[in-house]
Amino acid sequence: KSNFLFVLVGLDAAGKTTILYKLKLGEIVTTIPTIGFNVETVEYKNICFTVWDVGGQDKI
Repeated sequence: KSNFLFVLVGLDAAGKTTILYKLKLGEIVTTIPTIGFNVETVEYKNICFTVWDVGGQDKI
């Protein structure tokens, strides 16, 4: 099994968390602004992605 690490960064309110949970759950979920970060593992076929979703605010 292959493992990859991604850091998801961007402007605040750009949709980073929405994209992360769409990949993980396959559906759009209601989110709140990320304070700090979210870390989730997404599996696709035989590949494991660890995704760090970093808040877009000026301080973490």
